[in-house]
Amino acid sequence: MKIISAQEHQAVEWPAHITLANDADPRTLDLNGVTRIDLQFPKFTDGRAYSQAFLLRRRLGFAGELRATGDVLIDQLVQMQRTGFDVAVLREGVDASAAQRQFERFAGFYQGSAVETKPQFAKAA
Repeated sequence: MKIISAQEHQAVEWPAHITLANDADPRTLDLNGVTRIDLQFPKFTDGRAYSQAFLLRRRLGFAGELRATGDVLIDQLVQMQRTGFDVAVLREGVDASAAQRQFERFAGFYQGSAVETKPQFAKAA
């Protein structure tokens, strides 16, 4: 997962990039030609964007970039990656190097995810 600062993030609206409100249904989108979708976390306690990311990846087959924006904290990053996010825009004041260490803490998962669909036991040894 790529981690960027709020200053590096550019919220642009044009046919290839969409910003989706966290209460919108991604199944209503026309994804033809879309290369990036920004999903919003207005508060860290609001997890509806996780469901949107999962729907976009697994049910709708979206292969473009999913970007987490808004109130993104480092303790959410591993779950964001598992539900299909490619990029996380950290909120102001969050250290990117500390955020990257989150991925080193969890080397593997028993369950499948939106990205790696097979559970650990189903993988070849």
